[in-house]
Order: sequence, then C-alpha cells, then structure tokens
Amino acid sequence: MALAAVHFSLKIPSAVSLRAPLRRSLQLCSRCYPVHASLSYEAIQQQYRPEVPKYFNFARDVLDRWTEVEKEGKKPKNPALWWVDGAGEEVQWSFEELGVLSRKVANVLSDACGLQRRDRVILILPRVPEWWLVNVACMRTGTVLIPGTQQLTAKDILHRLQKSKAKCIITDDSVAPAVDSVGAECQSLKFKLLVSEGHREGWLSFKDLLKDASSDHHCVTTKCQDPMAIYFTSGTTGSPKMTEHSHSSYGIGLTASGRYWLDLTSSDIFWNTSDTGWAKSAWSSIFSSWIQGACVFVHKMPHFDPSIVFETLSRFPITVFCSPPTAYRMFVQHKLSSYTFRSLRHCVSAGEPINPEVMEEWKAQTGLDIHEGYGQTETVLICGNFKGMKIKPGSMGKPSPGYDVKDDPEKTEATIRGDFYVTGDRGIMDEEGYFWFVGRADDVINSAGYRIGPFEVESALVEHPAVVESAVVSSPDPIRGEVVKAFVVLTPDYASRDPAKVMKELQDHVKKVTAPYKYPRKMEFVQQLPKTISGKIRRNELRQKEWRKD
Repeated sequence: MALAAVHFSLKIPSAVSLRAPLRRSLQLCSRCYPVHASLSYEAIQQQYRPEVPKYFNFARDVLDRWTEVEKEGKKPKNPALWWVDGAGEEVQWSFEELGVLSRKVANVLSDACGLQRRDRVILILPRVPEWWLVNVACMRTGTVLIPGTQQLTAKDILHRLQKSKAKCIITDDSVAPAVDSVGAECQSLKFKLLVSEGHREGWLSFKDLLKDASSDHHCVTTKCQDPMAIYFTSGTTGSPKMTEHSHSSYGIGLTASGRYWLDLTSSDIFWNTSDTGWAKSAWSSIFSSWIQGACVFVHKMPHFDPSIVFETLSRFPITVFCSPPTAYRMFVQHKLSSYTFRSLRHCVSAGEPINPEVMEEWKAQTGLDIHEGYGQTETVLICGNFKGMKIKPGSMGKPSPGYDVKDDPEKTEATIRGDFYVTGDRGIMDEEGYFWFVGRADDVINSAGYRIGPFEVESALVEHPAVVESAVVSSPDPIRGEVVKAFVVLTPDYASRDPAKVMKELQDHVKKVTAPYKYPRKMEFVQQLPKTISGKIRRNELRQKEWRKD
C-alpha cells in the first residue's frame, strides 16, 4: 500500500450570500427513508454544496422550519427529543413543544436576567432536558453559550468565568457550591440560575422563572459569522483555551456529518453518549441530528455503564448509535449474544482513534460496522467513513466537505496558513485517498531516524490479552536519541505475574504484530493512565516525566 505522510489541514470555505437552499434541503431530508446510502464518496462530494447566507439562526431557520413540517404532517411522528432517566421517567418533546419551551427560556435569559446579544452564558448540567432548552434559547437570544462538564473543579470554573467574562452561569445543586466558592473573584458574573427542585441563596430558580415566563418570543436576527458558542478545549498542554464557533459553523457546517456520516433521516432515533460538556454533544445531539429532523435520544446515565447501554439499545427503537472508542473497547469485552439490538442499523465513533481489532470484534458480535470520524473542537468533521464507503479498519476515512472555524486570535495565528487551518495532527494517506491517524505532531517518536506513531504501537499492545490500555511516548536514549516507551495497565490475570516475563511477552508480541523497530524498548506497568477531563490520554505528561529523568 503506497502511503504519503501528511499534516492534517482543511481549507476554510468562503461565505455565499444565498438563503433559499436551506429550505430546499430541509424538504429533501424530511423524507422517511435514507436517500444517500447508495451514493459513492465521489457523488457525495459532488452533491454537497453548502451555501452560507448572510443571516442564519439555527433555532429559526432549522428548528422552527421542522415545526412547520411537523404541523403539515410531512414528518414521521418521532419526537424531536426523547429523554429517559433509566428509572421509568421519560420526556418526549415534538419540535413544536421544543420551540414553545425554548422561547420561554429565551425570555428568562432576556427578561429575568437582562442578557443582551453576545453576552456569554456558562452552562454546566448533566444529561437533563433543560440542557437542550438552554442551548436553543441562547440561539434565539443571540447570547453566546459556553458548555462545561460537571467534572470541572472550582479552579476550572474560575478559569472559565474569568477568561470568558461570562455574565450568567446555569447549573445544578452539585456544581453550585463550587461556583459560590469562586464567584467573588469574577466581577463579570451577574446572574446565577439554579436548575433544581429546591432553592439556594444568591441564585435564581430556573424552574420558577420558566413556569412564569411567556412563550411569546421573537428570535433575534443573527449573521452567519456572529458568535454562537465557545468551547474550552481540554488540550494536552497549558490551560484550556477558548474556541469560538459562529452560527453557521455548526448550524450549517454539520450538515454533511448528519447526512452522510451519521446517515440520519427524519425517521431515525439517534443516541449519542457524549458528555454535555464536550463539543461532540453539540455536533451530534443538537446540530447533525436536528438538521436532518431526526429524534435525539438521551439517557441520563450519570455514570457510564456498558450494561445500561446494552439494555437501552435492546429496549428502545434506537437506529443510529455513537460512542467513543474507549466505550467500544469496553463493549467488546462483554458477550453480547444475550442482547438483541433490533432497530440498530448504523454505528459511529469519534474522539480518538479506534483500534481495528475492536471494530472487528464489534462487527463479529453485532454484524455492524463502526464508522470512524475525525475532527476537533475547533472544527466539524474533517474526515469520516461515510455511509456506503468501503471501511478500512483503523482508517478515519476520507476528507469531509469544508467548514468554517474561529478561535482565539493569539492561539490561532500559528495554525492558520493562507486558506488552511493546520490541526497539529499527523497521519498518512493511502493510494485510495483514505487517511490514517499517526498522532499529534508532538507525539511522533523519532528513534534512530525511524519515525514511529504511538497509536500503532498502542493498537498492537491492546490486542494482547494482558493489556487493558496503554500509552506510548518517547524516552531518552544515549544511542538512539529516543526510544519507544509504553506505559501499560494490565488485566488482573497478568498483574500478579512476573513483570519481566510479561514485558518480554508484550515486546515479542508487538514485534510480530507491527514492524520490529517499533516495539517498546522500555515498559512501565501502572495502575492507571493520566487523562484529560474529556478522557484523552495525556501523553505529554508522561513524555515530560520521561525527559525530566535524563
């Protein structure tokens, strides 16, 4: 297979001042059956021609349009949002109900809190229906949403409040004490909304305000390039940095994701397990799905549990499923023969590379491929294994149609080269145009002139029954300059064995699975790996630890 080394970058498209195609695209995707599954990748590239109007607001131009389609009886009776808590409680909202409730929340923000366009709102909630209402309400008011995970500490919250100068924060009882502990240090913070059955001193009751709010609200007029949301990227170095997205970058830019990668139509019920604090939740649980008129399925699931996932896929008519590679690695360790996923037809994954052996095992047990995708918080989908494409396990697929991205100017300057955004990731492209992830630019190991990507070594290690997970970094060596070192979490069966023998067994295994020069000459067994708050391995921390020893 001929391969070419690449630095991932994507050309940023220019805006076109046209509006009519939006309505036509919604009419197209309101059909109740997949209209593109048989399309070739080349046909997708030809068909997808996004037009960016001067003015655009997702709530008005997409969600309210689906309400019209719904009222006209031209859409399946799937709800827009279907939420379950696992204990018998359910919420189902049509697009019309979503519109009514989000307008009430918009009035809470505009009237009760006095927020103006471009004011910033931090939202830290678990998977509860209110999270979706606030997202849409911020679009309607032109306020800028800043989502955060409930795993944030008081220090994390302080950083976000001070850096963003947010005027409002919306959260629940579990996070409110942390906010109160740092609130005095945030001069810009004026309003605190509590999503709770109870009350808290110094906080406004979201429930009370929502009950009394009017459902009559006129959506503000927003330009395509007006700011819509800010995400703090977890990163692997330094403090989290702000990434700003416009109303069109997600609202229009994720059309290709919903239509061709997720393969969604208005008859689908789509479950994405992402935490509400991550951009992936917006990607899949708001924009990609609702662009297509699909139902967004949500399970509250406070803690990730594979058995809950299996039971939910068996019980509910979920047709499309998305979860990160870490979850799939957990899934395939279970025997799925006792479960029947009757409705499930399409599976996707993103967030980090997924090991080929995990994809093969998932297909062996479920009969379904995993369609991997690649993107960043700063982007939308850059590469994907689109529906209808031949899947090459381990490949992130082929380039996605273009998108529009913004970021902190000081941090972005180094990543913009002409019309291209440079991601900082490295990979290879084969003769068929498929891309394969190698690693972050600063993760690639140069040992005696050989360039080694950590992911390939990690994938080889995880194939061995001794390995739960691993992280591979460079380590200083007096002869080779640097060598491959693996930090390995062992399964219980192997944790009690002779470490030297286990190390030799794993080294020999890697030599057989991949090129011998890539095997880890150094190895350290650990209880757990350092990870970012979003669950990504902090290789830079391990690498710095190694090089400080020298």
